[in-house]
Amino acid sequence: MNYNSTRDSHRTASAAEAIATGISREGGLFVPERFPKLTQERLLQLSKLSYIERAKDILGEYLTDFTEEELYRCVSGAYAGKFDDESVTNLARLGDNAYLLELWHGPTCAFKDMALQLLPHLLTTSAKKVVDGKEIVILVATSGDTGKAALEGFKDVPGTRMLVFYPEQGVSPMQKLQMTTQEGGNVAVCGIRGNFDDAQTAVKRIFTDQALAERLERSGRMFSSANSINWGRLAPQIVYYISAYCDLLADEEIALGDPINICVPTGNFGNILAAYYAKRMGLPVAKLICASNENNVLTEFIETGVYNRNRPFHTTISPSMDILISSNLERLLYALVDNDDAQVRALMDSLNAEGSYTLPAPMLERLRDEFAAGCCDDAATRAAIRATFATYSYLCDPHTAVAVKVYQDYVARTGDATKTVIASTANPFKFSHSVLEALGEPVEGLAEFELVERLAERTGCEIPAGLASLKGKAPRFSDVCDREGILDYVVEQLGL
Repeated sequence: MNYNSTRDSHRTASAAEAIATGISREGGLFVPERFPKLTQERLLQLSKLSYIERAKDILGEYLTDFTEEELYRCVSGAYAGKFDDESVTNLARLGDNAYLLELWHGPTCAFKDMALQLLPHLLTTSAKKVVDGKEIVILVATSGDTGKAALEGFKDVPGTRMLVFYPEQGVSPMQKLQMTTQEGGNVAVCGIRGNFDDAQTAVKRIFTDQALAERLERSGRMFSSANSINWGRLAPQIVYYISAYCDLLADEEIALGDPINICVPTGNFGNILAAYYAKRMGLPVAKLICASNENNVLTEFIETGVYNRNRPFHTTISPSMDILISSNLERLLYALVDNDDAQVRALMDSLNAEGSYTLPAPMLERLRDEFAAGCCDDAATRAAIRATFATYSYLCDPHTAVAVKVYQDYVARTGDATKTVIASTANPFKFSHSVLEALGEPVEGLAEFELVERLAERTGCEIPAGLASLKGKAPRFSDVCDREGILDYVVEQLGL
């Protein structure tokens, strides 16, 4: 299996090359040249396996330059004993037709662990194949959860260094504490005076800075990414949607071949793109429902075909979705134009120059055949948290609540009774202030761990050990820079 760049279809790479480099040299994203096919017979076989076995089987179709032994070592190293649920993920019923796919049972209590516990194994294995001997410098822009999950995954991994940038005023106090207290001799964290889009744009610009790349090369190092622009981040996410279908089969909640819908709260589009790729493989998916918060650029795009980042940026209670430039959308565009890189380049050029682009009518029709979309503001998000707990005794975080609300609105609008998997992306204790407030509890003047303990008392839910261990911990990192200073920070940290 080889990979092509979305901006230059003649640029091909092996799986190891795509993972090691992270992004194509002209700025395009790597996509598989074809999608492996899932037959119903194979889905039935997978339904009898463990998550680790499913992951090894599915990823083996994409990582064809990995040996069986390498694949097993990577997957078992990522998931065996690292998650608080032996099954890695969990499905919780929500009413008659919906299931919450809990993806936050890993060490940092967010869905990013599903990929970022695996990526260090994939990246170091890939590096030995294609750039053996070089130190890999991993740059990460985060809206909250990716940063901690990447830091934890790559902590003290030999041959790697990691620099993480987060919006200083755009993450929850718990997310910030998780990042700034991170241990490890090969990591550094820096807040920026700006939003996630500012950090992401600066990091992508660094990746395509040829002069800087040459300086790094001379020092025996190379850049890579742990964001979902890296195929090694995205591929593991395909697995959990297929695995969820298999769990529904095994639990006799659906029959083999029954279609499901998948609803995903997303800002950068990677998590729902993985579900789309699972559908491309043959997973029986009827509709992909894209859920946005008040930063509703994706909702407008799916409904109208116009992508326009020229709009007010809202800081919301679901901060990991506070994004106006959705990087992974480029991979979907490439699929919608049947891999015509010239059309993708034209759309990306328009986005860079004008801040917007408009899909031709045939592309919009294809988009709307696959996707539905919806959004909600903070008030509706709080109401969804409150109603979900009151009705189902289920406590969800503000990102999952966005998806629950958008799913309910979709059903009310369409009458679609198809069984639906809703991606649950974070443990609610990462956002104790917002969740407590949604439940009508007083929050004024309470410190972060007072909020955490109050939430546990109010709901009877257990505080995750990984978060409880942060109480009283002093930050290791306090660096802050302007968005224009990110390049200088990288150069300084690397001694270039």
